Amino acid sequence: MLGFLLRLLPFWVREPLLIVVGSVLGVRIMYLAVHDHDRVAAGLGTVFLVFTAIRVHMVIRALRARRNPSPAVSGDSGGDAGEGAGGGAGLVAGAVAAQPQAPAQAQAQAQAQAGILPRPSPAAPEKEPNAWGQAAAALALFGALALALWAGPRFMPSEDNTPRPPSCSDGSHEELPKVYQDTPHPVTGEELCKVLNRADLAELLGTPGETATTVSGTNNTAPLTDEKVAQPEASVTFDTYTVNVSATYNELTIDQYVKLMKFGEETDVKRLTVLGRPAVLSSAHTMRFEIDLGSSGSGGPVEEGPLARSVSVALDRGDRGGYCDISVWSTSGTLPNDSVLLELVEKVLPGIPERPAR
Repeated sequence: MLGFLLRLLPFWVREPLLIVVGSVLGVRIMYLAVHDHDRVAAGLGTVFLVFTAIRVHMVIRALRARRNPSPAVSGDSGGDAGEGAGGGAGLVAGAVAAQPQAPAQAQAQAQAQAGILPRPSPAAPEKEPNAWGQAAAALALFGALALALWAGPRFMPSEDNTPRPPSCSDGSHEELPKVYQDTPHPVTGEELCKVLNRADLAELLGTPGETATTVSGTNNTAPLTDEKVAQPEASVTFDTYTVNVSATYNELTIDQYVKLMKFGEETDVKRLTVLGRPAVLSSAHTMRFEIDLGSSGSGGPVEEGPLARSVSVALDRGDRGGYCDISVWSTSGTLPNDSVLLELVEKVLPGIPERPAR
């Protein structure tokens, strides 16, 4: 198709266009061949340059032929014309002498009677197009095409097929349980998800460049409370770590929470203060279970999952009840340093509103 279109172009448009394209491609390919020491590319660049040299030679020959045209060869025979002119010369002269003031029509009639036909005047040479103008038009056409190819991706919408990271609004909006209406200003699972799903979350975890694989936010209620305690949560999963944040709107203070940990003989518990709020740093194993989606619809036994490192922070500075948990774990069992986790908590916690005074 491209070759057919090139053949339709005039000579003085097609040839300069091919010269420009061939020279640009040839020089570029030869540069890459020298830079990468590629013999195949060097051979391809040589082909383009030889092709361009042949085209330049053809254009030079065409220009020389236009500047120095060869003399036209006449097809008429001079001898026959002379004999015809000699045979009727006397008759023409007598007619002209007899009527010296005859009009041009009478003279032409006398020549016709004498058998002498007037020699047709040479046709005016057909005006040929300007070669330099066509060459300039070819260069302008090539420049316009190059400009269109360069500016096209900048102004035309491109099809981006790269997978985008999931967002908190991808899931369906679930209806809030009734306890959320009875709790003063509770945060929802979607709001927690937006707070946790930060653009720099992977960098804060020490794994820059990773993209979240799953993102979720749910409006749960605390277990064993008969749906009377709101406990929204959100989770963001990367290839290396999974981060979970939840807010529990109960009456349990951080001080009471620490006593329960000691009563349960939990170890690696550390009290601290985060952004002026009482907090505790602890470790606990997650729970893992499988659900059979077959015809039986039964689930497997609950198993112990990987170890998680968590920071529990009071929902208000006075520690009047309720807390927020921010946990990190990985399937490989590795955990980030406590300093990394505390820095993450300091970034996420301001996005969770404090519990108002009751």
